[in-house]
Amino acid sequence: MDKRPIGVFDSGLGGLSVIKELNRVLPEENIVYFGDTGRVPYGTKSAETIVKYTRQDERFLLSHDVKLIIAACGTVSSVAGFTADELPVPFIEVVTPAAKAAVKATKNGRIGVLGTAATVNSNSYKNKMLEIDPNLTVVQNACPVFVQLVESGWIDRDDEVTIAAAKRYLQPLIKHKVDTVILGCTHFPAIKDIIADIMGEGVTLINSGEQAALAAAEYLNTNGLLGEGGRRRYFVSDRAESFASIAGILLGTEIEDDVEMVAIESFGG
Repeated sequence: MDKRPIGVFDSGLGGLSVIKELNRVLPEENIVYFGDTGRVPYGTKSAETIVKYTRQDERFLLSHDVKLIIAACGTVSSVAGFTADELPVPFIEVVTPAAKAAVKATKNGRIGVLGTAATVNSNSYKNKMLEIDPNLTVVQNACPVFVQLVESGWIDRDDEVTIAAAKRYLQPLIKHKVDTVILGCTHFPAIKDIIADIMGEGVTLINSGEQAALAAAEYLNTNGLLGEGGRRRYFVSDRAESFASIAGILLGTEIEDDVEMVAIESFGG
């Protein structure tokens, strides 16, 4: 048994979709989560800034002696995934597992990708899927407002504002008749029911957070690194109170532990 925790980080609340899936597939693992709520969103930042933030987030998790780091952020995975080469522990990003799942799921070879502007502009999901099957048609659309809507807790299935935004963002995917959609930002599963309603029956949604959690479970099991304890610790860079309240909605259960503040800038430049 390796009782060291899994480290998970995201620009804000979205990475809790990974925690939710880890709770399901690896309930006995200890987990340390960092949400950079003071600097969310990452998707509108420059590549240089995203890389800087990513390294700080990773250093914070390493200070907790984690055995594995999950970048629960499509933007980080797309723009700063190369920082994995600098780490002393294994690193799992959300792009590769989700891309593989989408290629496996599609029946008509038309796949949609929803993500932040940085993720879409990087073409990370698109390039990864075309490596697997060059004949695919990949339709991408940046959905930056989704992040703010989720962070604000506007995730009810009948929320008129979120529905209106989703209808606008999803039009290109509907026009190209995709049958599979990657939720390429870990915030987006929080509004998956709205997206599913608009896309209609017969369209498969790929939850990038779920795929990352499954990849983590496979890695730990294969390499004899499974642990025990089941402790969860949550850290944020701002707004601890609002994090706790919205996190309960996203996780489907209330956070019983205290949410601690971190001066993330102190973890390097």
